[in-house]
Amino acid sequence: MYKRIVMFLLVAVTLVLVACGNDNKESSDGGDKDTKGLDTRILTIATGGSSGPYNIIATTLADGYSKEFGINSRTQTTGASVENLNLMAQEKVEMSFVMSDALLQALEGTDGFTEKIDNVQILANLYPNYVQIITTGKTGVESVDDIKGKRVAVGDQGSGVEIATKAVLEAHGITYDDIEVDYLGYAEAADALKSGSIDVAFTTSGLPNASVMELQNSVDLKIVPIEAEAVETLKESVPIFESLPIPAGTYGNDEDIPTAAIRNALVVRSDLSEDDVYELTKYLFENLDKLENSHQAAKDINFEEAQNISVGELHPGAKRYYDEQ
Repeated sequence: MYKRIVMFLLVAVTLVLVACGNDNKESSDGGDKDTKGLDTRILTIATGGSSGPYNIIATTLADGYSKEFGINSRTQTTGASVENLNLMAQEKVEMSFVMSDALLQALEGTDGFTEKIDNVQILANLYPNYVQIITTGKTGVESVDDIKGKRVAVGDQGSGVEIATKAVLEAHGITYDDIEVDYLGYAEAADALKSGSIDVAFTTSGLPNASVMELQNSVDLKIVPIEAEAVETLKESVPIFESLPIPAGTYGNDEDIPTAAIRNALVVRSDLSEDDVYELTKYLFENLDKLENSHQAAKDINFEEAQNISVGELHPGAKRYYDEQ
């Protein structure tokens, strides 16, 4: 009887040890599978207004990062580029969507930046941001010159939209002294146009912009062109602008509308490890279809343009990924 009890206890202990060993193995394997060796456990992505492409695309990206790497990745809605870059400098976020002109100012410590921001590197150049000057049929605004004397939404104060707005106006010989300025984001500007409390709104985003799409259903929407000659003048002060058309049919327009555009960039903090940024870059390009499904602006993200850097420098992890391809 005694021997049977001893044998029973030995078998029970053995089974418990085996089970524990399996649990530990599953836990370890699961951890490796979930994190894939990422050093960071938190990845906050600074975006822009809630209705803009930045926020829509970043939400899909953050969700993918969380599921793929088992980390806490989320978005933070902001006033966009300038605020995002300042949040990077303060180490409050790890990744941001920004416009290249704002990035250039941040790296040089000019205009809205009191000092140089030196802890930001590029993961990828993204899609173009189109300057969309929105008005309605009743304002009589047909060209940028007609904006003089009008009440104009120029974007959130200090935002990338405002930076682009000032540059476009100055290229046409217009300053804030020539207009009535309202600092409004996308959705607020659309509401103000609808109510007639403003005459013109500057929107700088990928195509299409959700607020503009919604606006066309309730007003006689007009998009003011920026001619190629004006873009050439603009490039004298901000070389990274380019002349691109808003394609016919984007907002019910019968023909292409010439305008100015500037590339967006996805930037990361320089202190993120090379291996982490390599994995984050790899995931981005292996899941472009998911980003495109969230917003069609992501269809303009491509491998060749992503590494064609005209402002700043690539993070070593991103560069390693591009070199391997």
